Amino acid sequence: MDDVELMRRAMAQAAAVRSVTAPNPWVGCVVVALPPEGAAGPDDAPVPGFEGATAAPGGPHAEVAALAAAGDAARGSTLYVTLEPCAHQGRTPPCTAAIIEAGVARVVIGVEDPDPLVAGRGVAALREAGIDVTVGVAADEVAEQLAPYLKHRTTGQPWVVLKLAASLDARTAAPDGTSRWITGEAARRDAHLLRASSDAVLVGAGTVRTDDPELTVRLNDGLEHAQPLRVVLGRAPADARVQPALELSGELDDVLAELGRRGVIQLLVEGGATVARQFHAAGLVDRYVLYLAPVFFGGDDGRPLFAGPGAGTIGDVWRGRLVSVERLGEDLRVEVAA
Repeated sequence: MDDVELMRRAMAQAAAVRSVTAPNPWVGCVVVALPPEGAAGPDDAPVPGFEGATAAPGGPHAEVAALAAAGDAARGSTLYVTLEPCAHQGRTPPCTAAIIEAGVARVVIGVEDPDPLVAGRGVAALREAGIDVTVGVAADEVAEQLAPYLKHRTTGQPWVVLKLAASLDARTAAPDGTSRWITGEAARRDAHLLRASSDAVLVGAGTVRTDDPELTVRLNDGLEHAQPLRVVLGRAPADARVQPALELSGELDDVLAELGRRGVIQLLVEGGATVARQFHAAGLVDRYVLYLAPVFFGGDDGRPLFAGPGAGTIGDVWRGRLVSVERLGEDLRVEVAA
């Protein structure tokens, strides 16, 4: 296996902890030990390695977990990690110190960490210790996986995901407001996974008054998932199921800045149609996730995805980049990048 393949193994470790590491980044690591003296095998043989991923806040980072799994085998090894190792004391000791102490010979990094506390210091500390450091392996793939974290550390604002669910004729509810359930169980479960990977979920006060949502993660998988911060644009009734919620108002840029200060790395915007249009029209959505059900309302009087005027001419329509299309039961999950 080459460096890219091993970095992808580290990425797989990171993906498995996506919903438990916040506000820390989800990072994966693989330690590949030197083969025993005299050992040889075919070039396409699986490469043994010791793997680790960042734990919940207060627990070990990915590098420390993988090094602990490797034990003495870490000496002279190559360590693959998706994000630059930290070189500062936080809730846990610096990862660079653990790597140096373990006797690692080479470190391969996906992307540098833009956090001002790191920002190249980890790479510098490793090189000063005589360790061979390679940066930028599978960088585009790693940056995509860590996009919410990288945006937060670069801009101070969260990565914004707009979740929408609709019929094939782009309606979210009947004229009388009824909408449950447009999508099936598989799509609804995926939406809860999306909540679980988000630090906050935002809706408008009108949606709270109309639908009275809980905005909680309900996966029934036997695991204890951290619940996202519930955010309402405007004022929610005191007895609404969304309470306790953070109630915010004002310009959306200011709302995002406030959430960023609170450590929200990924914000999931769930509606309704007025709020969805506000975020879309302001160009504040980083990723659109649309669940499409094989149903038709069959007219133009159903509730639309966005409330309010849209593009007045074909030349003004918004165009994104299709990231993925996935079948979930009878529904489709379409992900679009801004």
